[in-house]
Amino acid sequence: MKLLFLGDVVGNIGTDFVSQKLRTLKNFYGIDVTVVNGENSAQGNGITPTSARNLFDSGADIITTGNHCYRRREIYHTFETEKNLIRPANYPKGNPGRGFCVYDMGMCQLAVINLMGTVYMEALDNPFASADRVIASLSTPNIIVDFHAEATGEKKAMGHYLAGRVTAVFGTHTHVQTADETILKEHTGYITDAGMCGPELSVLGVKTEIAIEKQRFHAPVKFSESENPPFINGVIIEFNEKNGKCVSIERLIIR
Repeated sequence: MKLLFLGDVVGNIGTDFVSQKLRTLKNFYGIDVTVVNGENSAQGNGITPTSARNLFDSGADIITTGNHCYRRREIYHTFETEKNLIRPANYPKGNPGRGFCVYDMGMCQLAVINLMGTVYMEALDNPFASADRVIASLSTPNIIVDFHAEATGEKKAMGHYLAGRVTAVFGTHTHVQTADETILKEHTGYITDAGMCGPELSVLGVKTEIAIEKQRFHAPVKFSESENPPFINGVIIEFNEKNGKCVSIERLIIR
């Protein structure tokens, strides 16, 4: 089985580019299932019912999110009704939505877990304990984890903690693709950050001049999306659906 994972989709530019390219990518690489992080897919931040629907219509099978999942209140109902749109599992009980989904592929099932880091981020429940809890409830060996975290050390620790227990751990959130893709314990595909889908000549998708002004002067600014040409960052893995073992991992950049 081949799985395509796309890093954080940023705004209209990123969503439109994914819409243009995704089906062609899936056909070219022979992709069986696609997971997309859509937490920044709405214009101006967060995710809306419209941006989520656009990603599903483009060919995403499952959408993961992160720290901006609840930025737009209009998405709350969609989190409750769309079983393949998930938010971090370590958000407190009572929040809308689910922290994982099980996707039925006919010949097998694929579980996708969304977790959020707590280093330099919100003080959510412990993501390691949350991972243990969700994994214990699953009956499929095919388990993908989107770990939405800031600190590389926390992501590395999670990768090693789950090595041999899940099919892959993909880091998201920093919007900068790392070059450390590997297979841990000859079982678990891992990358610290899958990158982003959005304007390449930008600062994490934001217009460079605005981001520079913020860094130079530390004064409030209004972020706006860069209008430069977009690119797609992601990861392709191949895994044995009988035992959940990742057998190959490859970074993807489409300009």
